[in-house]
Amino acid sequence: MTVLATAENATGGLRLSATDADELVTLARTVIRRVPGGRIDDPEMIDACRQASMLMPASLRGVLRGFQRESGERGAALIRNLPIDEAALPCTPGTSTSVQRFGTVPALLLMLIAAELGEPVAFRAEKSGALVQDVVPVRGKEDFQGNAGSVLLSFHNENAFHPYRPDFVMLLCLRADRDRVAGLRTACVREMLPLLSPAARTALSSPDFVTAAPPSFGTGQATAPHAVLSGAPEDPDIRVDFAATKALGPAAQQALSELRDLCEQVAHTVVLNPGDLAIVDNRVTLHGRTAFRPRYDGADRWLQRTFVLRDFRRSRIDRPHDGHIIA
Repeated sequence: MTVLATAENATGGLRLSATDADELVTLARTVIRRVPGGRIDDPEMIDACRQASMLMPASLRGVLRGFQRESGERGAALIRNLPIDEAALPCTPGTSTSVQRFGTVPALLLMLIAAELGEPVAFRAEKSGALVQDVVPVRGKEDFQGNAGSVLLSFHNENAFHPYRPDFVMLLCLRADRDRVAGLRTACVREMLPLLSPAARTALSSPDFVTAAPPSFGTGQATAPHAVLSGAPEDPDIRVDFAATKALGPAAQQALSELRDLCEQVAHTVVLNPGDLAIVDNRVTLHGRTAFRPRYDGADRWLQRTFVLRDFRRSRIDRPHDGHIIA
């Protein structure tokens, strides 16, 4: 199994020292106490996290700033040994609407790190617009192609249909699945591009694809025709969701099939453990998940997720009151 970039095998990752982990706990608890009510989505809390992020350990800030500028050939990084006290966690939530509204150490870690990468955002139609969202298996949704499912989750950009899709997706593991088989999968266009045929490159760069909104939005809307590859030809962005993107012609369909096969060829997989934070550059890297078997006993896999935008102003027209929720 090939894993995401870590400090041990590539740039773009880090294993925090015990000292740095302790510093982060102290910093998170200080921010929680600073904001009356401790609500994650409170503008005062967001501002407090922005200010406090400058006090995070230099080792972590250095990795985050480097990744923000250049996410590397895999477009994903793994930060290990974040301070998660698994024994103190409540039972894993069991509903698809579960979110974290109030300050906890894990939620504050996500917010502090998001502040170094850009600005945290959420989408009003998804998870009630919470900035920190629970990713948990839900009984009856096993076959769901989304965060509540437990079957193989196909490769996708997060919210590929949306004009303000996140630049970065952060996934923090609070609790692993009992069998330790649920693996985060990533596939970066930078590794696929040299393997694509010229015909596929041309087709994928043409506006011959449409992408539907994911079921979690419940809207049924779809995009105008768009290209899968865009931007600099030598280092393009990618925009696709293999569960929701449709080709509009035979050449486009053939190219989409070739791209899907290459995702499997270059895929990297990592089983996240408590305290592991995966950061995915959503502009150049697709992600998915291997299948696993939930027990629905309160000890199932539990991730928390936050989205980040670097160019915050670009979405200003759809963020009421200059807030962090995209309408």
